[in-house]
Amino acid sequence: MRTGLPYRPCPLVLAAPSGTGKTTIAHALVESFSQFVFSVSATTRAPRAGETNGVDYDFLSREAFEELIRADRLAEWAEVHGNLYGTPHRNLEAAAERGEHAVLDIDVQGAQQIRERVPDAVLIFVFPPSASALWRRLTARGTEDLSEVRRRLRAAKGELSDAVLFDYIVVNDDLDRAISRVHTIVEAESHRPHRALDLPGQVTRLRSEIDGVIDESRA
Repeated sequence: MRTGLPYRPCPLVLAAPSGTGKTTIAHALVESFSQFVFSVSATTRAPRAGETNGVDYDFLSREAFEELIRADRLAEWAEVHGNLYGTPHRNLEAAAERGEHAVLDIDVQGAQQIRERVPDAVLIFVFPPSASALWRRLTARGTEDLSEVRRRLRAAKGELSDAVLFDYIVVNDDLDRAISRVHTIVEAESHRPHRALDLPGQVTRLRSEIDGVIDESRA
């Protein structure tokens, strides 16, 4: 059970080059800690084998996705390889109402949109430990041919330059350690004064209690 002052939860953005392990970290946080909830992205791409609508993605038609854009109902979105991907605002709003941190597993481009549109979000860049580790992780998937793996590695070169734009950097050299580091960051962020709910009221309450203790000591 969490103790301390009640706080306003913050959306958590995990972004990284493909193959760094951010998705694994995101799901581990949700599975291990009750205060985290995964933000299911919307996409126009077709479901892959084993994927479930509403769990892996919200699979939408292009027309339905474009309507979300027109209605300004997306916190971030991008077109990647001809498919649209985005984060519905309702994901963040629903999580906040429940007192949970929405975990966004998105790309670097989407993270910078969140920075502009959701200034309260905490942005973490998951840093790969080495190029060889990236290669091993990408090829171990078995879902892309070598030309696609090389394309992802070239994209990673550019994305690494954006690490300086994030709030924190976590190196995923050990999965358990990386998960612990991300959790620690969010715990620390939850104790920032601006996230405390009704801090002036809490201060007033405690000051009044102090006066009462002083008065009792005089009796």
